Amino acid sequence: MSCSPDGRTTPLKPLKWYKKLATEKGRLEAGAFLVEGDKATRQIINSRPTEVREIITAKELPDIYRSYPIRFVSDSQIHYICSTRTPQGPIAVVSLPLDTYSAELPESMGTRVLLLEDIQDPGNAGTLIRTAAAFSYSGVILTDKTADPFSPKCVQSTSGTVLGLWIRRTARYIELVSALRSRGFSLVSADLAGSEDSSVLGVSALLLALGNEASGLSKLILDTSDHRFKIAVARKEAESLNVAACGAICMYLSSLTRGK
Repeated sequence: MSCSPDGRTTPLKPLKWYKKLATEKGRLEAGAFLVEGDKATRQIINSRPTEVREIITAKELPDIYRSYPIRFVSDSQIHYICSTRTPQGPIAVVSLPLDTYSAELPESMGTRVLLLEDIQDPGNAGTLIRTAAAFSYSGVILTDKTADPFSPKCVQSTSGTVLGLWIRRTARYIELVSALRSRGFSLVSADLAGSEDSSVLGVSALLLALGNEASGLSKLILDTSDHRFKIAVARKEAESLNVAACGAICMYLSSLTRGK
């Protein structure tokens, strides 16, 4: 049984139910995803406390977890559920924001949005989402070929910040780009053939586009761009940066140049 804060017990789900949350199909069917580890779970609790459904643990937990249903399992069961080789701390079952997979913008879009086009590595995608949250970006648009933001490795790379901004993952991302531009957003693409003038990142409403690790941004996005920007690096030593590093620098520069 799982024990809730008021002392009531609820029937236990089979362990394979939690295991299936590692798959996109399982997450969509359950309307939930997993957050692994103490640090990431605390981040979710602090930022979105009502979205946490259950805590799974093999050890006693501090008071911050006591307001949630807690399921105690063995170490081997924790290893079975977790995607990481060496699980660290509890696991949180968290409600999946289903509007993530829609092609509709939220009512409150903010003024800083990140576009990830076909970024396939979940570590890169998660790191970029975490960086966007750190630099007060309001949302992230992902193509359907970009790593799922609620996959275990991507969630782990966000360090619990995945619910800190709105996310849309859709094949119809071009429609969202057009909708944002019609609302005054300037599309700035990271491109090796762009200008080194970072002032283009200081617009009042910014849509920053980053492309696939190997091939970069599509011709369609580049042709649609209001500006193309490249980071000044020693190109004889390294022609380009990892997309997560590039995105971090661009988002940092956008925070410095904003309003200038």
